[in-house]
Amino acid sequence: MTYLWLALVFIAAAVVAGVIFARQGTRSGEARKHWKAVGLAFAALAVLTAVFDSIMIGMELFHYDASHILGLTIGLAPIEDFAYPLAGAVALPGLWMWLTRKRNGSTSPGGESNLKGLVPQALLASRPVSWINTAYPFAAAMLLTTREIDWVLIVGTFYFLVPYNLAMYGINDVFDYESDLKNPRKGGIEGALLQPHLHRPMLWLAAITNIPFLLVLALAGGPAAWISLAVSAFAVVAYSVAGLRFKERPVLDSLTSSTHFVSPAVVGLALADADVTSGLLILLAAFFLWGMAAHAFGAVQDIQPDRQAGIGSIATVIGARRTVRLAVGLWLVAGLAMLATPWPGPLAAIIAVPYIVNCAPYWNVTDTTAARTNVAWRRFIWLNYGSGFLVTLIFILQWSLTS
Repeated sequence: MTYLWLALVFIAAAVVAGVIFARQGTRSGEARKHWKAVGLAFAALAVLTAVFDSIMIGMELFHYDASHILGLTIGLAPIEDFAYPLAGAVALPGLWMWLTRKRNGSTSPGGESNLKGLVPQALLASRPVSWINTAYPFAAAMLLTTREIDWVLIVGTFYFLVPYNLAMYGINDVFDYESDLKNPRKGGIEGALLQPHLHRPMLWLAAITNIPFLLVLALAGGPAAWISLAVSAFAVVAYSVAGLRFKERPVLDSLTSSTHFVSPAVVGLALADADVTSGLLILLAAFFLWGMAAHAFGAVQDIQPDRQAGIGSIATVIGARRTVRLAVGLWLVAGLAMLATPWPGPLAAIIAVPYIVNCAPYWNVTDTTAARTNVAWRRFIWLNYGSGFLVTLIFILQWSLTS
């Protein structure tokens, strides 16, 4: 089978799924706007594909068998490679519209709870827009260490892409339901409002989708992997569940949240049996500080609803202004720390700049105006994709230098 036929299979499946999802998820009169957005999204993805592919092919990180491609290229990228971003751009927006559509009725006619809508709501609760934030650190850490793609890498990447986020955010949405009712941010891209009849099923779904992966990954590694997996799983549970609720313990909340994103990288390094060097420790420390800054800044926008619900956080305790300044300081230290890592690590120091620029305008924000930081928080979500782009370029450079 040539790459062209394989690409056409992806496109055909994506078009069918995208059309079905879009029809079910969009209201009358919104179809044209939806497909216009799809076109703009594909245009952006096509540019990124052309850039990334051309760079990687130019550095001879991989190549294509000429007998399996048409020979048409954009830059150095074969035309076939653009099928995958096209498939994603067509299918995923429709899927998101379908997941976030409003539903009528949450219980059966007799008043008893049912499981209707559990899977779509669980996927929405898992924050698909943020899946990459946990899968990427694992995959990058393991791939750069082992230099090969094996079943452990594939299984681990999928685990930290979907099930892990399903547990992390799904458990949080269950135990935060009462406070989320008072939070205008919830009910979309920034968190689901899981109806009470779905709470217990959500917890069971999180358990049955996570435990098998944890066991498989543990069996694939040694003591270091067991410890890192245990810490990662504990942090996911302890952050939200009643009795622990680390999210309500100031400072510990930011430490735990950062662990959510750094631990996948540590698990990947442990499974790959990576050598522990000073440069690696500094990199992980910088990443951890970045995670603390992200959580602290994100907590500022929720000061008022958190206080109304009696929830403590680093922001409710030290106040909006000090929390914003703390976040700026943490991002600054994280960037400076990268300057002490082996080349090309220092290039990553520049990544701290857009986060600081995004956060700095709220240097003097007050508790009463804290909700305004939501604008910057939404930008933060998309800044992560730009940062991922830059980090990937640095990884490619690292790969080429050590090949």
